[in-house]
Amino acid sequence: MSQAQSPTSSTQAEHASGPFPLVPVLEALDRWQQEPSPESRQAVGSALGAVLGVVGARGAVLEVSAPPLPRLEVGAGSLAQASAEAERAGLAVFSLGSDHGGRALGRLVLDAPDGTAEALVRMLEVAVDAAWSRAEVHARAERLAALEAATRAVAAELDIDRVLNVIVERVRELVDARFAALGIADGRGRIERFISSGVTPEQRGRIGPVPHGMGLLGRIIREGRTLRVDDIRQDPTAYGFPPHHPMMTSFLGAPVWVKGHSVGNLYLTDKRSGEAFTTEDEHLVEMFALHAGIAIENARLHDRVQRLAVVEERERIGKDLHDGIIQAIYAVGLSLEDVPELVEDAQGRIEAVARVDRAIDALNLVIADIRSYILRLRPMMGGEEDPVEALARLGEELGMTAVIDLELDLDDGAATLRSMPPDRTSDLLFIAREAFSNVARHSGATRTQLVLTREADQLVLCIEDNGRGFDPASQAGPDRHGRHQGLQNMNDRAVGMGGSFVIERPDGTGTRIIVRVPLSSEAPGSVPPSGSETE
Repeated sequence: MSQAQSPTSSTQAEHASGPFPLVPVLEALDRWQQEPSPESRQAVGSALGAVLGVVGARGAVLEVSAPPLPRLEVGAGSLAQASAEAERAGLAVFSLGSDHGGRALGRLVLDAPDGTAEALVRMLEVAVDAAWSRAEVHARAERLAALEAATRAVAAELDIDRVLNVIVERVRELVDARFAALGIADGRGRIERFISSGVTPEQRGRIGPVPHGMGLLGRIIREGRTLRVDDIRQDPTAYGFPPHHPMMTSFLGAPVWVKGHSVGNLYLTDKRSGEAFTTEDEHLVEMFALHAGIAIENARLHDRVQRLAVVEERERIGKDLHDGIIQAIYAVGLSLEDVPELVEDAQGRIEAVARVDRAIDALNLVIADIRSYILRLRPMMGGEEDPVEALARLGEELGMTAVIDLELDLDDGAATLRSMPPDRTSDLLFIAREAFSNVARHSGATRTQLVLTREADQLVLCIEDNGRGFDPASQAGPDRHGRHQGLQNMNDRAVGMGGSFVIERPDGTGTRIIVRVPLSSEAPGSVPPSGSETE
């Protein structure tokens, strides 16, 4: 058998299942793969020695160099202590390869009589190939699990630092590197966020400020491509290490992309096995860098959504205040406008006292609404109050602030209103309050009617007064004081519920407001208002 050649044999199954102790070799190699310790290395040597005894070989050295199997060199028999090439002079050296793709797995140095090598080498080759295949399957399963964990973190976690920590930790474990880090650069290319794995917080503190992105790290960001360097010290673009920084040799870094722009890098240094980073390591790091980019973009989108939510919440608060609390306070002020005139005579003073008392009661209701608003940020016109009773209470408030008779007809729609979601009942109550406020402030009416009915799959709220009506020409748009906001708010609330909002002028006098709200999620479109006496 010639040196540096892999033996060929058509009897692989025979050798694998014959008298050779193949199972102990496989078990010892699996143990080495799971825990490369002196004890497991000794177990491989013992299994190798047992094989030598079967074939009558004097000694052998088994060398395995096939990631993800940990590197191994172990001797048995006459070569148990032979580790130097000089001590192996004149011995046969055989390559060990995989049947799957012809991958080189290692080599066997053999001290054996002629005629025993072929069967022995082939059997050990089968054992190493099987151990490597198992390790490869295990490593791929770990990679898939790690990618799944990173994907779940990106999808479920909004804290960007926690997501990036998961990515950095997992990629370091998978590649079996001593150190991993992820740096995110600002618009000038300087590192502004830096997450590391493989150093203690104390070590991180002694190292000092985060990298500035001047050397290899900056090159990855600027060039936007993956870099793999066997020895950092020999690379001309390396910038060096600050004091107290651990020494590092091999380097693998990939850019982090967001919307087609390189915004940072994910990099690792020094495989624990002492070997160089591989093409497979490179692909893995690039996949995790892609997940990091997705996480960063998700975080930025979340920030934008949050800012938009704040703006929308401000608008909602302004609408709620205008429709509810401000209107109620305005109505109280309206009821007190002519109190100074009333106190000029005895009879007027009695009415003035009554109005002040009613105003105090109304203000107490406003205070209750304000308290509810502060506590819940979406007042329900009386907290946990029944929505039908809340509508009736609005009528009481109208009677307190204006000399207007109110007729309520709620029976036909009461059960339906109570069955609706709280957000819809709240919107309906705000619409009713706004409408009543407009009646008190603008209509000059002496009578108002509120009717609540159910028509097929809709709840219908109708508020009608006998006031002076409105001028349709005045509804072209808000004046310089923003006086159609109440009308627009009512329309927006109705449309927001999937319903419609219509304003009519029956018989040329008065005003009728009709709000239709679907009981299901499907609803007719809104009808633009045709005119109103509201502000």
